[in-house]
Amino acid sequence: MTHSLLRRTLLATASAIVLMGALLLYPQQAQAQNKVLLRVSTPAVPDDWHAKMWTVFKDNLEKSAPGEFDVQINLNATLFKQGTEPTAMARGNLELSSISAFDIAKLVPEFSIFTAGYVITGPEHQQKVFNGPIGAEMFKAVAEKMDVTPLSTVYLGTRQINLRDPRNVKVPADLKGIKLRMPSSKEWLFLGEALGATATPLAFGEVYLGLKTGTIDGQDNPLPSVRAAKFYEVTKQIVLTSHLVDGIFIAISSKALNAMTPVQQQKVKAAAQAASGYNNENRLKEEGQLVDFFKQQGLQVTTPDVDAFRKSVQTTYQNSDYAKVWPKGLLERINATK
Repeated sequence: MTHSLLRRTLLATASAIVLMGALLLYPQQAQAQNKVLLRVSTPAVPDDWHAKMWTVFKDNLEKSAPGEFDVQINLNATLFKQGTEPTAMARGNLELSSISAFDIAKLVPEFSIFTAGYVITGPEHQQKVFNGPIGAEMFKAVAEKMDVTPLSTVYLGTRQINLRDPRNVKVPADLKGIKLRMPSSKEWLFLGEALGATATPLAFGEVYLGLKTGTIDGQDNPLPSVRAAKFYEVTKQIVLTSHLVDGIFIAISSKALNAMTPVQQQKVKAAAQAASGYNNENRLKEEGQLVDFFKQQGLQVTTPDVDAFRKSVQTTYQNSDYAKVWPKGLLERINATK
């Protein structure tokens, strides 16, 4: 053996010994390098169900694929600001987040059908639509146009109307003249007008005082939000119009998903389904308990002719510019999904 060959052999042996020593001293760091990194960014606060669901996602993956994934959960929009997640995922700077139909519709205009009133009729209908052929088609379009793949559908709540003074509300005409606070975007204001009210833009933080002073006559939100913001203190009625079934979608960067093995992809999808199922079950349970809570607070809780509202609102949308980007026959297919 020549001197140079002996020297290279000794160096290689020494390097192998150093590497082996590092693996023995720092096994966790070595193992982490081989794990699939999944960073989660969400604006959700810790106590909310759609924040807690990410722990379910992480635990589910740890059980089905122990040691394969490094799931890092970032709440309170600490990693990416709300609304910027889709771009971050498309660029490969973020693996997972939950995105809204409004976020998606900016780049996939036909998805705006899910921001319209009375298209989705309830939590069960929501799951059937998105877990069936319609969901598969729409999610495929999202993946193709956004480089983001939706994995499961998360129920956020059903929006109801909350009035300052009691009123007999059966059909949209009964809301004529009501100054109904809505979020300030044109899409939200259009929905308020479609419901028969006078849509009035107002920041969420000003709604309580607006109801108290009479600047507005009512507001719309899911029941958990009504309780959290204590709107029941300054209103006397809740009308269960159920005009918008709100949802978000657990989504993954297509780049990250495509880098996984088929088995890993299935395990990630199953974990996302488990996470959304956990959220949906608990949120529905909470909503179910709130009607009694509001009655105990002295509020009237009434149910209008929801079919009359649905027909009126859908007709208003179908005659608008919003419906022009909806695929032909899609609304009918959604309505027919049972």
